[in-house]
Amino acid sequence: MNTGSASLKDRIILVTGAASGIGAATALELHGRGAMPVLVDCDADGLRASAHAIGGDPLTVVADVTSLTQCEAAVAAALARHGRLDVVWANAGMASFGPLSHTDPAAWNHCIDVNVKGVFHTVRAALPAVLASRGYVLATASAASFAHPPLMSAYAASKAAVEAMCNAWRLELAAHGVQVGVIHASWVKTPMVDEGRLHPGFARLGRTMPAPMRAEMPVAEAARRIADGIEARASRIWLPGWLRMLHWLRALLHTPAAERQLRRAAPELEAMYLEGLAAEGALASSYGPRERERALARLRAAEPGGG
Repeated sequence: MNTGSASLKDRIILVTGAASGIGAATALELHGRGAMPVLVDCDADGLRASAHAIGGDPLTVVADVTSLTQCEAAVAAALARHGRLDVVWANAGMASFGPLSHTDPAAWNHCIDVNVKGVFHTVRAALPAVLASRGYVLATASAASFAHPPLMSAYAASKAAVEAMCNAWRLELAAHGVQVGVIHASWVKTPMVDEGRLHPGFARLGRTMPAPMRAEMPVAEAARRIADGIEARASRIWLPGWLRMLHWLRALLHTPAAERQLRRAAPELEAMYLEGLAAEGALASSYGPRERERALARLRAAEPGGG
């Protein structure tokens, strides 16, 4: 761990999706380098666990990034505590799964709401403070921003949108002294990936890839690389580094030869989804366990008298 880095010491860094996964691990790494992370997530219990792991009294804010008002409130809380904001990292994200013909429309749309609108809301809310500090904007995309697997159209579309937004913002904000970065990650061992593996279709999708591309990066290593990227105010952070070459060759990923294995797998993937749909319903087929519970909570809240 690079402790006491001059460029991160006392930096105020707002992190969404900080209750688990790379958000929680990187917040811990950033704190170890002298930064002061502000932890934002819709999962109150997870936030408490992240704060406990960091120690001291890091600011935690329970907020849903699909709400611009809640993102603005999170930024206001950060400014009230710290007086400034040096970095905003729009990291909160989720995945949905399903073929076009049967995917749950609510799940598909919610993936877009969290992964695209959530990034916009987070960055837009933080932008005045980041402009004032001539700071850094970071958002989490994915290898799926340029490699688009079947049955994951919402996730692929959302991550492609994140990359596109960051590319545009990088040009817009350069004259203001604000730099913009985007994270392209393949497999990182996080709860989202662990839960995805429980779905037989997701597991089958993974087997279409060559063995080296199925390797999972430990979350602590991903956190170190992300912290290095924040320190360098990098325009791209690659997890792992070989994704840079794949990004350069992205047009070749969508040639008939490159798509052959995925085309062969697609009918089997659809059949697996339909089996799950018949056995467990749309929510179980479309979401991992955590997102399924959140979806059920949203449905309960929408019912008359549900609050």
